[in-house]
Amino acid sequence: MMRLGMYGLGRMGANMVRRLARGGIEVVAHNRSRAPIDELVASEPGVQPAYSLDALIAGLPSPRIVWLMLPAGEITEQAITEILPRLAEGDLLIDGGNSFYQDTIRRAARVQAAGVQYMDVGTSGGVWGLKNGYSLMFGGSAAAAEMIRPAIEVLAPAADKGWGHVGPVGSGHFTKMIHNGIEYGMMQALAEGLAVLRAKKEFDLDLAQITELWRDGSVVQSWLLDLTAEALAAQGQALSHIAPVVADSGEGRWTATEAINLGVPAPVMTLALQMRFASQDAEGYPNRLLSLMRNAFGGHAITPQ
Repeated sequence: MMRLGMYGLGRMGANMVRRLARGGIEVVAHNRSRAPIDELVASEPGVQPAYSLDALIAGLPSPRIVWLMLPAGEITEQAITEILPRLAEGDLLIDGGNSFYQDTIRRAARVQAAGVQYMDVGTSGGVWGLKNGYSLMFGGSAAAAEMIRPAIEVLAPAADKGWGHVGPVGSGHFTKMIHNGIEYGMMQALAEGLAVLRAKKEFDLDLAQITELWRDGSVVQSWLLDLTAEALAAQGQALSHIAPVVADSGEGRWTATEAINLGVPAPVMTLALQMRFASQDAEGYPNRLLSLMRNAFGGHAITPQ
């Protein structure tokens, strides 16, 4: 029987614990705040709560496996700083969040210098992962990959698909970063195409019907299309209850920067990121300037605020 510790019980982390527990993996669960631990233990009685890092470590057999599912950046950095002195040689520390791959490589050197193994697991699946399984792309040594394999096979859609040891430390997060950049482009293309369909008012097209029929036999069929079709059918196509603001996460920015650094043309992913920036611009200052310049050289009318 495998037992591991999960630190970070947000939407992804908590559902991963549930899937692991239901698949026969023993999990010791820790979180920075108490409420998510209590909620998880109440719904999954087989999960062992750990209300401190010391309790988390004490609840694990040697060699210990600790899996972090924390926000990228300083929170993950601090967690590693706190956990590392509590681990012993041969233990395994996993970062399953969306860390920047260069941070992962730097952290791995620090962790491995202490004799502790380190892995990065790029994880995709969102809120549907509990039911459908997660896509898992991980980097690290062959020994570390074998050590975590039973849990990977439970978390994945099936024991033989949806996961892979893609390379050395850092490669898992790098692969996930590019995955998310591709996701930006796919989402943008679907959104633009549906917007053009809706703009053709004389046809009075039903976007829920069209996206539904595209789900079968179409070259654009995808999980994103499935989710879009279901959402349009449930919420209608006016979407007047949704503000036209789209957040961006670090992965899209990192992907665009990496493409520039490598000299690889990636206009679709980069433009999709820029469109998200445009949606977040409540002030609209560049467009105000454009209107001003157009008026200055051509006398075109300015639309007052």
